[in-house]
Amino acid sequence: MDRRVKLKNISFFCFFLFFSASSVTATDASARSSTRKKESPFTAKASLIRYWNKHISNNLPKPSFLLSKASPLSAVDAAVFTKLASQKALSSQLPAFCSAANLFCLFEDSTTSQAVAKHDQQADSNFALYTNKNFANYGEARLGGADVFKNYSSAGANFATGSFTRYSRSSTGHNEDFTHYANDANVASPNFTSYASGSTGSSGDFSSYAPRVNVPDLRFTSYDSSSNNHKLTFTSYVPDTNSGNEAFTSYSKNGNGVPVDFTSYGDTSNVNGSTFTGYGELGNAANDSFKGYSSDANNPTNNFRSYGVGGHAGLDSFSSYRDRANDGTDTFQSYGKNSNSEKTNFVNYGKSFNEGIDTFKEYGKGSTGAEVGFKIYGVNNTFKDYIQKGVTFAGYTNSSSMEEEDGATKVSGNSVNRWVEPGKFFREHMLKEGTVMKMPDIRDKMPRRSFLPRPISSRLPFTSHQLSELKEVFHAGDNSTLERVLVNALAECERDPSHGETKRCVGSIEDMIDFAVSVLGNNVVVRTTENVGGSRKDVMIGEVKGINGGKVTKSVSCHQSLYPSLLYYCHSVPKVRVYTADILDVESKIKINHGVAICHVDTSAWSPGHGAFVALGSSPGHIEVCHWIFENDMTWATAD
Repeated sequence: MDRRVKLKNISFFCFFLFFSASSVTATDASARSSTRKKESPFTAKASLIRYWNKHISNNLPKPSFLLSKASPLSAVDAAVFTKLASQKALSSQLPAFCSAANLFCLFEDSTTSQAVAKHDQQADSNFALYTNKNFANYGEARLGGADVFKNYSSAGANFATGSFTRYSRSSTGHNEDFTHYANDANVASPNFTSYASGSTGSSGDFSSYAPRVNVPDLRFTSYDSSSNNHKLTFTSYVPDTNSGNEAFTSYSKNGNGVPVDFTSYGDTSNVNGSTFTGYGELGNAANDSFKGYSSDANNPTNNFRSYGVGGHAGLDSFSSYRDRANDGTDTFQSYGKNSNSEKTNFVNYGKSFNEGIDTFKEYGKGSTGAEVGFKIYGVNNTFKDYIQKGVTFAGYTNSSSMEEEDGATKVSGNSVNRWVEPGKFFREHMLKEGTVMKMPDIRDKMPRRSFLPRPISSRLPFTSHQLSELKEVFHAGDNSTLERVLVNALAECERDPSHGETKRCVGSIEDMIDFAVSVLGNNVVVRTTENVGGSRKDVMIGEVKGINGGKVTKSVSCHQSLYPSLLYYCHSVPKVRVYTADILDVESKIKINHGVAICHVDTSAWSPGHGAFVALGSSPGHIEVCHWIFENDMTWATAD
């Protein structure tokens, strides 16, 4: 629809806005004589400033870092889109809305990647530092050679996509190397559908694939189907990621002698999920190894549905799978069903320091000559309609003590070898002038977005019960990356607060002001770390100041969530001390940053497996824990 038609519907309102604006400026003689353009008093930012003045009692300078996040919508655009939101018609103008309001939108129903021209089929190719290309039908029927995708979509790309549909199909002796693919991206959503189907020999290597990605959404559908001895290696795949999902559907179906090696897959990731549906179905002599899979992860969820069904002489090894993870859920449904001579070994499987849940339903049912071994297997498992013959349980753990035999390590909630970034947590005594300490990576890796004006945000659906409406607004397809982004944000906002916590998700600065004032009163100040100077380096602490005299107080901290518009998760936990500190270069002693740090005095309600105790070596309630406020996060406190 022509936008002028929509504007006509509110023409009287817009005329009133402009008439009022001209009346206001006409009363100001100095404004008439000034050549500088005045901002309309009816913009979203101008409205916000009036709201600020009304609800915050002090006259301290307004924080430029927060005001810069206000909606950039003009008075006219704000009126247009507010009306559309009230009519539930924003989806009809989504591209224009996303552009004008500075939102992060994923238009996944259209082609977002550029096609790559067909190349000499016999020549090797090196795709270093490429990003978001379309490699559909690339390398088809190729004989020999190698393609290298090194540092592809790297350097912190915001949205790392790329289509590898039917890549290397029917090739022979062709190698593919995906090294450091999409590292530090915000959202990674490559598509490997029908990749290497019908190929023979050689290998595909996914090494350090998608590390430290915020939301990986990786799709391997019919990958390596009907292939012959095309080896695949997934090493350090999706480590340190957050809220990811990897789907391996009909992977290696009808394959012959396809070895697949998953080593250190999903290590130290947070709430990572993998689905293996129809994996290796009707395959011959499959050889799959899951070694160190989901180790040290937080609540990994893996679903093996109809894995290896109808296969012949397959060998599957799960070694140190989900080792030292926190919780976790694995479902093996119809695994190896109707197979012939399938051999599966579970060695040191599921040794979560907080018990996970494993369900084996119809495992090996209808199979012939199957061998299944469980050696030093974890607790809290359900075996339903399980094959009886050929199953052995050696060293099976039946209690939560996690005591391993033969001198192996005891795993408990207080002893976890999980890697935590140096400097992410520290003790309060380190906030002293002259201390040299490691600064973690405090850079903001979220996409740049703006808040929505409250009249728009308040009219948009924002509950899990309204997910279908929300998906319609932002054109999020079923099982799409954007749907996962929306679901994750809603889940974070709707979870119950922890003990002593008051929390709220805010989609406008007005909402944030309301929450901070409700907890702390009207005389509040908001602070953030000045810049990213010193990130991932040793720094020296300069002058330190305790907010409110360094006394134990309350504060409201706000952290970004991934969402199309700017969304913050704000929460207040009592008994903290807030500090500001100059950050100095170690060698020159020159100030490079001005940091804000929070020290949590009471940690008694924290989980024993919290990264702070892993890094600092203690337990809940025995130490205070401090951390920096990262770039674009913030904390509110009462004014001194």
